[in-house]
Amino acid sequence: MGGLTRLRNLIARRPVAAAATGSGAVGIAFLAATLALAGTAASAPAKPVAATLRPIPATHLAVANGPLLDPFTGEPVSSLKPVLALKIDNIVYARPQTGLQSADLVYVIPVEGGLTRFLAVFSSHIPKVVGPVRSARESDLYILRQFGKPAFAWSGATPHLVPFIERAPIVDLYALLVNGYYRDPNRVAPYNLYANAPQLLREAKGASKARDIGFRFGALPAGGKTTASYSVKYPATSYDFRWSATAKRWLVSIDGKPEMATEGRQLGPKTVIIQYTAIRTSRFLEYGGRPPIAETVGHGRAVILRDGKAYTVRWSRPSLESGTTYTLPNGKRMLFAAGQVWDVLAPDSHASYMNAAAV
Repeated sequence: MGGLTRLRNLIARRPVAAAATGSGAVGIAFLAATLALAGTAASAPAKPVAATLRPIPATHLAVANGPLLDPFTGEPVSSLKPVLALKIDNIVYARPQTGLQSADLVYVIPVEGGLTRFLAVFSSHIPKVVGPVRSARESDLYILRQFGKPAFAWSGATPHLVPFIERAPIVDLYALLVNGYYRDPNRVAPYNLYANAPQLLREAKGASKARDIGFRFGALPAGGKTTASYSVKYPATSYDFRWSATAKRWLVSIDGKPEMATEGRQLGPKTVIIQYTAIRTSRFLEYGGRPPIAETVGHGRAVILRDGKAYTVRWSRPSLESGTTYTLPNGKRMLFAAGQVWDVLAPDSHASYMNAAAV
């Protein structure tokens, strides 16, 4: 991309939320820094996030002589569909959200201020509306690599990060570049940007289809500890997952309150991954602070919640291009319950980001 084109795009790519309030104009100094970051090796990561992908074999997508199974949910599907990922806010002003009940997979990602946001992944079920859509973070790019070339919907980013998003192996559905977004006049900006998901998919030409990212589904494994609820705490927010034998889901509460959907039901996945991992600090400034990044490549401890039980397992992701495996102490793969999965990237320590500025 030429310099003038990039400059024009960077001006256009200021966060939609900031533009709505009139305070989001990107200054010349920030643009200069962004262009320098994109072209200067000293400022960029040693390996750009757009490195060539190695395909993951599409294994374990169907049982012998059985139906094709969605690799994200383990449910029967007629065919594998394109992957659509959206960045969704989840602070109190963004609640209740819309469309999350239809997600195949929801990541809970730590961000600045000790808070979290969602990265919702859709493929087998596409709702009409999803939101509120918010801005991207560096963590998103590392998570998205395992999906191949997914469509990624986002509302903005710090100018320094934008060139890396542009070079990432995604179908770019930035809110100021494609159709499919609208503002809800009954919500307060910036928590009022919503996406027409079917329209976004029509914009997502060339998006890769769902493929194996390491999940395995099947009967309830032996062992595990009977568990009524499980809590995960971040410096400025907390999650509680309570098993409902009636609903056969782990009902989600945030900061002590049920996490509801605008469709009228409390959010609740069939399987919850509590993936304990190291938290490091991003090199990209976010309004004066450096947001956290949860390490998703490597290995560590995780707790898997399914069917009223908790299993302590080992997670392993050897590279950005690979999926994550979850292994029981006996060496066998952990089997998930068929249905929606949440992956909660939980810190082993809060110290690395609890003082970061909130956005």
